[in-house]
Parts: sequence; C-alpha cells; structure tokens
Amino acid sequence: NGKPTDCYSCHQPEYAQTTNPDHQAAGFPTLCTQCHNTTQWEGATFNHDALYFPIYSGNHRGRWDECADCHYNANDFGDFSCIICHEHSDQQQVDRDHQGESGYQYGPRTCYDCHPRGSH
Repeated sequence: NGKPTDCYSCHQPEYAQTTNPDHQAAGFPTLCTQCHNTTQWEGATFNHDALYFPIYSGNHRGRWDECADCHYNANDFGDFSCIICHEHSDQQQVDRDHQGESGYQYGPRTCYDCHPRGSH
C-alpha cells in the first residue's frame, strides 16, 4: 500500500545503468512495460511496428539488419534517417515530387512527419 505502481519509480538506477542497449543515452521511454514484463525481464521484446514505424512489416520487412541502419546516433534513437536508404537522396527530385505540399521540408527524418506509417 502506498507504493508506486510504475516500474521506473523504484527502478531508476537500473534504467540509468543499463548498457545493452543504453536506455538513458538512447532516450528510451521510462514506460518499462512497453518492452518488459514481470515474468520475464531479460530478453525484452520491442514492438517497433506498433509503437513507432512498421519496420518489421510491409515494404520494410527484411530490408535492414540492425537498428543503426536507420538510427545513425547510437546515443539517441530519436535521431534517424529515411533518406540514407531511399531514393530520396536526390533532393532536387524530392523537391519536385513535393511541390505544392504544405509544410514540406527536405531532411533526413522529415519524411516521417507526413509518412509516419511509411505510406504515400
């Protein structure tokens, strides 16, 4: 009674000391139950498709090997790039394709702003 019900309230030191992967440096959320459960803490699962972007399914299925293929900054998984793999590296062509699109801006991750599920 009277104790917090979220994991992080009591397990902040474990979160801060985790190095594989470094949760704190990578900016992982402190909602531990997104990946861990109380019956099997080791071997956490991370549902990238449901939480962020469909990388395990659709057109992206089987097209990458490691997180670093998209997340170029190992200390901040919020940094990622779509254009390092896609044909969108030709900025002039992408600018032409998006002519007249409100809010369009060319950049390594701006694709995600309008295409959060990867579709056109």
